[in-house]
Amino acid sequence: MKLEPLKIGDLIAKVPIIQGGMGIGISLHQLAGAVAKEGGIGILSVAQIGYQKEKFEKSPLRTNLETIGEQFKKAKAIAKDGIVGFNVMVAQFHYEKYIQKCVEAGADVIISGAGLPVDLPGLVENSKTKIAPIVSSAKAAKVLLKTWAKRYNRTADFIVIEGPLAGGHLGFKKDQIDTAIKTMDDEIKNIIEVVKQYSETFNVTIPVIFAGGVFTREDIDYYLSLGCSGVQMATRFVGTIECDAPDEFKQKYLNAKEDDIQITKSPVGLPGRAIVNNFTERIKHEDVPIKRCLSCLSYKHCDRKTIPYCISEALLNSVQGNADNGLVFAGSNAYRVNEITTVKAIFDEINQ
Repeated sequence: MKLEPLKIGDLIAKVPIIQGGMGIGISLHQLAGAVAKEGGIGILSVAQIGYQKEKFEKSPLRTNLETIGEQFKKAKAIAKDGIVGFNVMVAQFHYEKYIQKCVEAGADVIISGAGLPVDLPGLVENSKTKIAPIVSSAKAAKVLLKTWAKRYNRTADFIVIEGPLAGGHLGFKKDQIDTAIKTMDDEIKNIIEVVKQYSETFNVTIPVIFAGGVFTREDIDYYLSLGCSGVQMATRFVGTIECDAPDEFKQKYLNAKEDDIQITKSPVGLPGRAIVNNFTERIKHEDVPIKRCLSCLSYKHCDRKTIPYCISEALLNSVQGNADNGLVFAGSNAYRVNEITTVKAIFDEINQ
């Protein structure tokens, strides 16, 4: 049975799958465009989005901001009439400028996490761009939606719940992860109840999307049965021809065993899930000297004097030919990626 479309205001995704934003350089125009073309929602990660350009080293911020529109245009060319948007971390240095550039580019949607995006509505005002916060608890959803209602007299266009099995940075403390895995279903239901209150207050439908550990059609059906309107998938799309990651990065997924996917420390104060390699072993015992600050995170989220390593440098290494000595973020199911396929094949398999 085919999945029901995902409706976000006047946007309609034929398949209720959002491709999660993956940075640095994992979900750019090729992947986002291909997912949108198949009826899902393709998401570009703005994290160091201009890293492949020559002038990036000299002027990372300016290069990144210039690249946003270029990447979006390329993704849209692939997507045709499909839905394409951006993932922007609240912790991003010059967060406001990144959001404004995404809006100027014509983003259909913006998904924002790694902190609560309390100012996001004001930054997209008078645009058609739909916005969604990423939350991991009913408490966070309640605080954010209450703030948006009071400050901007509006609510979210949709909500993304990120669970504890996701890749990259997690919205849980390390000692909370095991408990969160056991209680996530109840938390999803609690978040949906919070969202319903604001749906009624503003007389709108607010779809709830679940992310983290979603890999198969059975997974999707399960979260739909809990009351979600769709899912976000990221890890599975790494194993596609269209994924923007280099072959060496993809090979790390293909070679990974279940025990190779572990929680590691991150300089941003959150635990992260990654594939074990030389780098993750090294940072257990020592700090890695920072060669040069690329101003990726705000000073509030990154104390350059005390961080154990540079997150940008670690992620850039993994996409620039040095994956053994870089950070290879991955979801808990990365070990199940055992072949390089196509985005179309994944959608065909899931949406039968």
